[in-house]
Amino acid sequence: MPLVSVLLPVYNGGAYLDAALGSILRQDYRRIEVIAIDDGSTDASLRILEKFRRADSRIRIVSRENRGLIASLNEGLELAGGELVARMDADDIAYPFRLSRQVAVLQRDPAVAICGGGVDSLVGSRLFRGIGDPIFATGDLRILSLFFTIFIHSTVVYNRDVLPDALLHYDARYPHAEDFDLFRRITAHFPAVMMEESLIAYRTHDGSVTSRHKKRMRATHLNIVGENLRQEGLMPDHRLLRSIAKEATPESVRAAADYVLRLETAVAATSAPSRTSYEAGWLNLFYFIYTMIADEKRPELTRQFLDETGKWGLIRRRERYAWQAGSLAPGLSLLSLAANKRLGEAIRYMSSVPASSILPPAGHWQE
Repeated sequence: MPLVSVLLPVYNGGAYLDAALGSILRQDYRRIEVIAIDDGSTDASLRILEKFRRADSRIRIVSRENRGLIASLNEGLELAGGELVARMDADDIAYPFRLSRQVAVLQRDPAVAICGGGVDSLVGSRLFRGIGDPIFATGDLRILSLFFTIFIHSTVVYNRDVLPDALLHYDARYPHAEDFDLFRRITAHFPAVMMEESLIAYRTHDGSVTSRHKKRMRATHLNIVGENLRQEGLMPDHRLLRSIAKEATPESVRAAADYVLRLETAVAATSAPSRTSYEAGWLNLFYFIYTMIADEKRPELTRQFLDETGKWGLIRRRERYAWQAGSLAPGLSLLSLAANKRLGEAIRYMSSVPASSILPPAGHWQE
């Protein structure tokens, strides 16, 4: 049985850390060590970690001044002693079978360098079951990783018997998208596996890293996509993406639309069977840019993007009607979109279940 080192960076994660750490210690795969890096937390995180360590010797804690997530991740990798390294975030919850099933995948095929899986979404007290994207069953993960972060970070397990130490590190040049960068580098050279089943409950809240650093994350994400497509020979110049990453203006929206259309033409010229994966990647990039512009709440810019790309048919009908009125009545457009959002949330809520019906109650993680 290989040793699994669970890398757990923590920064002011006290509100959810009890559940996250407890879910790792209750795994049905027992041969683990937890490398917890307390990155200068000012809340109760360190006290919670020490409480768990007193009860379970498999936990190792490093506590020091704040250095940021990437430094914590790399420090944890250096300390990890396992043949396998699993990532875990301090606000997510791992299902009890997570590690055993990932270890089984890696043992069946020792050449696999990285394994990730699906997630359910945890929003407040409700759990939303994840729906796997069929493209992962048929698509080329190397190609898909050119366009987007193919794994949720806290589902991955790295195989150090396959990955060289020089490759398995996070690059500080890509803040808030360091996982995207690492996954693209791994899949460029080594096999990867995406498990269809959900391995964790991924918690969504305003205090998460993704929520707090969304703008910087998106800019870094687009920079990585531009680098990838230039190296792939699909798009020689990604300056058209840089402008939309900085600010949404009529000029930057026009540049982004131009980039999307040029890329669509380049993708159409790729050879089968890779074309399906390139097309899925292109579609993901289109929605990524569309969402960036829409989040600016300037309906005239979103309408401009959809007009100039001619991709009105790719968005939901109720959004389409709202944006079409955007340049004439932006206030009415925003009201319509807000109503559509509430409707969507209500419909989605109906598909959720109480988290308590799936997850152990708070305070019951320790055995």
